[in-house]
Amino acid sequence: MGNIVLTRVDSRLIHGQVMTKWVNQVQANKIVVVSDELAADEFMRSIYLMSAPTGVEVVCLSEAQAAESYAADVFGAGNVLLLLPSLKALKSVYDQGVKVTSVQVGGLGGGPERKVVFQNITLDDADAAILDELAADGVKIVFQTIPEDAPQDVDSILKKYRG
Repeated sequence: MGNIVLTRVDSRLIHGQVMTKWVNQVQANKIVVVSDELAADEFMRSIYLMSAPTGVEVVCLSEAQAAESYAADVFGAGNVLLLLPSLKALKSVYDQGVKVTSVQVGGLGGGPERKVVFQNITLDDADAAILDELAADGVKIVFQTIPEDAPQDVDSILKKYRG
């Protein structure tokens, strides 16, 4: 049975030094990427799988597959870094039974109707509603891009968003 050592929401998914830092920080030996889009795109999936740190197993699952794998044995063996591209994807798997207790938001890109709340992290109204719902359910949520940054709690981020 796997042990989820970090649940991270980052639209960039596996990327460079930031991901290497987090893998080392939490001593993960497995990354489970949950993305319907990536799971359906064999070419892009192969690129992401090749970009993982050496010695780290990477598995890419759709949201439905992730819920099944979690229910069966919490993503198999190892220390798992659970990686999702969006709060919407997180909410989807959470509602399907992947009951994580803490989440780190590390990168959500810009776009129309999105507001910068911390470094390269933006939110929109749908994201804020998801954060409210997860926090109300007892999920601890922090915003932190790299280990050297001080984590920002969800309440201060939402206050800034709504400010």
